[in-house]
Amino acid sequence: MMKNNQVQFYIDQLKAEELFVSASGNTDALIEYVTFDSRKVQPGTLFICKGAHFKAEYLKDSVDKGAVCYVSENEYDVEGVASIIVSDIRKAMSVLAISYYGKLSDRLKMIGITGTKGKSTITYFTKQIFDDYLLGTGRKRIAYCSGIQNYDGLAEVESQLTTPENLPLFEHMNNALESGCEYMVMEVSSQGLKYGRVAGIEYEVACFNNIGEDHISPVEHPDFEDYFKSKLKIFEQTRAAVINMDSDHYDRIAEAAKVVPYLTYSTSNESANLYGYDIKSVEGKVSFKVKGSDLGSYGEFDEAIELAAFGTINVINALAAIGIAVTLGVPMEYIKSGLSKAVTPGRMQVFRSKDGKHIGLVDYAHNELSYKMLLGSITKEFPDKDIVMVFGSSGGKAFNRREPLGRVAGEYCKKVYLTEDDGAEEDVRSICEEIMHHLGTGCEAHIIVDRPTAVATAIREADENTIVIAAGKAMETFQKRGGHSVKIKSDVEVMTEEYAKK
Repeated sequence: MMKNNQVQFYIDQLKAEELFVSASGNTDALIEYVTFDSRKVQPGTLFICKGAHFKAEYLKDSVDKGAVCYVSENEYDVEGVASIIVSDIRKAMSVLAISYYGKLSDRLKMIGITGTKGKSTITYFTKQIFDDYLLGTGRKRIAYCSGIQNYDGLAEVESQLTTPENLPLFEHMNNALESGCEYMVMEVSSQGLKYGRVAGIEYEVACFNNIGEDHISPVEHPDFEDYFKSKLKIFEQTRAAVINMDSDHYDRIAEAAKVVPYLTYSTSNESANLYGYDIKSVEGKVSFKVKGSDLGSYGEFDEAIELAAFGTINVINALAAIGIAVTLGVPMEYIKSGLSKAVTPGRMQVFRSKDGKHIGLVDYAHNELSYKMLLGSITKEFPDKDIVMVFGSSGGKAFNRREPLGRVAGEYCKKVYLTEDDGAEEDVRSICEEIMHHLGTGCEAHIIVDRPTAVATAIREADENTIVIAAGKAMETFQKRGGHSVKIKSDVEVMTEEYAKK
């Protein structure tokens, strides 16, 4: 990292990117650390004033802790600290992260995964393959950033964002390097690409799994085209790619991917470089065969694969992880062993009563595409079970989710319990009522605003002919209410407790 550079150094970097507006104070001050989190400030910090909920008191607290300079779009009345005023704080943050930490992806092999559905699962499948490979060859396990957990060689913690902001992400990467990690795999969201959270990173390989309508709102993407274009940006910062031939808009994805070497995967098109076939599920155990062709020095193969993960919908995610591993030269023995034990916390996670007759499942599914895949798979694998589902939708964003979530749930479910899912500053009951309007007439609906109570009630009221699904939050232990995150029991915790009683 670029420690001990003066404030002037960062001014020069911002000027080069045409973001600098003005500066004042001691520009000779040495910078020892860069952050936007006032809780992490230490002497010699360059503090970034960002976020819709930023308050001047955060800056004052930072100065009291030893910050020597702040960067902002606005001037604040604080003494004894230099200031840098910029035209765009989000873009400036990217520049400052790269300036402080350097081009870390030149030393840490980065793997990026994007798509509307499946990012977390592919991340965990890839993680397990590489853990088997790296540990099996006497090296450090892979670092990862997902929407579920992050591990950077120092700590494994619950995630707050699918793709972290620049500075935390670069800090994770730096920790990984200093811990001896060679690889990091991460989810790359449309927001991460659109707003430059991953600026300054070049991926060894990027995976584009699929595209569907999601994240359309005034605070995310104004329309599908903006969402899709944001996703496609990943091909501008990768050395190789792996793409799903079964995705909607495949031709457009392939056209964008042409800037780098890429391979394809599919369960429906035998011309794919990786073709998955003979897919089976017996009592939740999934197996399939994969045929690899036109893979250059890796060579051709036809292998039988067994998954630890539940659900045939995970075959396409497994093919994505195989494509990443093949691109980076991981031997087949580690691919097979990794997938045979890879599970994703909170993804298609199954719970059973003591007698095995009552079944529950949690998943992070939260959009139309993931609902269709999840509910379609459950209907196919449990044809004799009724489906009861507990879910909600985010407040303040992704407004276009609510109609399709209600419509798809109404198509597959006998009963739903509508509840909170990070309502933020919107009224949760109003969100639930909006979803309820789209359920149709064949689905019974109840609103229980408190999520743990909703999940517990659904389980207690279910009979042996019912499978209970809690969708959207899974392992998450917080709810966004107003501008704060409030601690709650996760869906996994509630399922564990309730099925232990049955």
